[in-house]
Amino acid sequence: MKIIIAALAAVILLVSCDKNVKESADANSQLDKLVSDLPREYTDGQPDGGATDTTKKQTNGIKQKDLPLNEKSDPDWDKKIIKNGILNVQVKDFNTFSLFCRDKIRSLGGYVAQEEQHQSDYKIENTLMVRVPVDQFDNALNQLVSQAEKVNERKVTSQDVSSEYTDVKSRIEAKRQVRLRYMELMNQARNMEEILKVQSEINQVQEEIEAATGRVNYLGNASAYSTIHVTFFQVLNEKAAQTANQTPAFGERVGYAFKAGWSWITELLIGLVSVWPLFIIIGGIAVLYKRSKSSKANPAA
Repeated sequence: MKIIIAALAAVILLVSCDKNVKESADANSQLDKLVSDLPREYTDGQPDGGATDTTKKQTNGIKQKDLPLNEKSDPDWDKKIIKNGILNVQVKDFNTFSLFCRDKIRSLGGYVAQEEQHQSDYKIENTLMVRVPVDQFDNALNQLVSQAEKVNERKVTSQDVSSEYTDVKSRIEAKRQVRLRYMELMNQARNMEEILKVQSEINQVQEEIEAATGRVNYLGNASAYSTIHVTFFQVLNEKAAQTANQTPAFGERVGYAFKAGWSWITELLIGLVSVWPLFIIIGGIAVLYKRSKSSKANPAA
């Protein structure tokens, strides 16, 4: 009897061990599949998708040149200055200045980002939004001014974003360290609920990293290329401008007043005609009221 009981106990223990091993294997399989499905940038180049002590040491030992450009952690202490210029000039020949402006901007390494042209009896005018390298900003502005007949407006503004640029890059590096820590927690997760919770945190951190990276890229581009809003025009007919700005004589103003009054009366008549059903209703009500009043005055009839 003892031998039978011992044999049953051994069988039960063996089955329980096999079940635990199978559940552990299934959990590890689910974890490995979830980690392998993560975006590649979450793993920071680690083949196992986690930041264990060994892989963390290996990551810290990677040379900076082996990392992607946006993964370098050394802060950039160069000055980041965003320059903007506004230039409004009058030119002798519209086409000549337009060709000169485009050729000069292209030779300085810049480009025309936006263009808008208008023409009237008085003048022909063009507005350009020009982007040039920051070290060529003053040169480009001076070259355009040198070809102008008259400068109506010249304005230059600058904004130092060096501190913001460095601060955002530092926050990106801090977020990357947080992401590595979450990857370590991913390997320590014991069930699917914990895995999904850690993955949610990783996704949120990654979104913050991408938003900050976009801001850094914008500040870098804005400080590398300055913007100049150039407006240039050629006068075609000065008399047209004088006629447009001239005050009408008394007789002309009286004529305009008569025309405006007649137009007002015409609109009033059209409005009254459009509400003719209302007049019919009012007339019908008036007739019924008179009949009712007369019947009360002569009850015998």
